[in-house]
Amino acid sequence: MTTAVGLVVLAALVVAGAAFSGSWLVVTVAAGLGVLLGAAATRITHTELVASRVEAARDRATQAAAYNVLADERSAEHATHLADVQARIAEKEHALDELELALSLSQRRAATSTRKRNAEGRRAAGLQARVGEAEERAAAAQLRVVELEQEVLALRAELDTVTAAWHAAEHQRRHA
Repeated sequence: MTTAVGLVVLAALVVAGAAFSGSWLVVTVAAGLGVLLGAAATRITHTELVASRVEAARDRATQAAAYNVLADERSAEHATHLADVQARIAEKEHALDELELALSLSQRRAATSTRKRNAEGRRAAGLQARVGEAEERAAAAQLRVVELEQEVLALRAELDTVTAAWHAAEHQRRHA
């Protein structure tokens, strides 16, 4: 770029020098030379501009390639992390399934135990009622036994009295 600036400055000096000379031929040649130097400066500037754009494109391509590598690494890391998370989720779901199964079995056992306990309770209540009835019958039977023992005692006393009277009558008949 500095070369192009130098060429434009040189062309300006040549044209200015030719203008002071006062000759139209020198001015015309200087003007032609100024145009050629301006074109050369423009060409140099254009070449440098294209070179800087190519360099910038290379830099962007390098950055894009580095970004692609970084993106690929992150994608691989993400895939690994995703696989780890999915494996942990699968483990947790398996453990949850096992716990749900164990809970279901426990609930069934508890329900069965409750049904058995209720059945035993009903049976015990029935037996308790029967025991109560049996105790009532036993009390009535004991009362009847006491009554029968009193009747037996009364009958024995009566028998003893009749037997004693019979023996006395027998004894009098023998002695008579």
